[in-house]
Amino acid sequence: MLKYYEKDLGLDTLEVNFTYYSLPSVRSFEGMARKTSKNFEFVVKANRGMTHDMINTDTWTLEDNSQVFEKFNLSLTPLKESGKLGCVLAQFPPFFYPKKETMDYMLTFKERMGEVPVVVEFRNKAWLKESVFQFLQKNDLGYCIVDEPQLPGLMPYQSRATTDIGYFRFHGRNRNWFNVPAAERYNYLYSEEELKRFVPDIKRIAKETSKAYIFFNNCHAGKAAKNAEMMKKLLGLVTEYTGKQTELGL
Repeated sequence: MLKYYEKDLGLDTLEVNFTYYSLPSVRSFEGMARKTSKNFEFVVKANRGMTHDMINTDTWTLEDNSQVFEKFNLSLTPLKESGKLGCVLAQFPPFFYPKKETMDYMLTFKERMGEVPVVVEFRNKAWLKESVFQFLQKNDLGYCIVDEPQLPGLMPYQSRATTDIGYFRFHGRNRNWFNVPAAERYNYLYSEEELKRFVPDIKRIAKETSKAYIFFNNCHAGKAAKNAEMMKKLLGLVTEYTGKQTELGL
């Protein structure tokens, strides 16, 4: 599948999401590094034990999860050694709100990841304020720009970069986000007209940073791959859009 993703679809970076659900093995990433070309990169989503499960929802306190970080960091060794690790994405839950404890935890997260760049994705709009952007920039934490349904509580689109990494993540605009199973949330195909509106922001962020990632998380029935191909055409990275429907999975 990696060969198809890179050679047939012409994509040079993969956002690895299975790591959120289970801690990966060193062997898994050894194989992924071996099966991709020299300049291919991986962005790895942090395990839920690093972003969700450490929050005790009875007491709303943060519990020690240092061992999860140790195992996660060890698994990344093949990607680090091969130069194929772009960054780690830390997607925090909707009940992760801005306060001293959570902001201190983000600093702990950054410290535990060492030299690995960290990009943060927030899931509620309480984080959308200038003081947060200043905090991220001061502490070298990247900001994940999201596009998702404009429903109460979800993050509005805000194209900002707080480090030398730009990061766009397209979740789709399924208005039934809260009323369908999790897998159905991402059942949305962006039209070319919708994607065109993002091109100026993507080009601006690319100029402001040393690297800009664009990922589509509307992964239902291959829609992410189709939209990625459309976006490549809009950005002038390919000359022809085939309209071929594909399905990817790891």
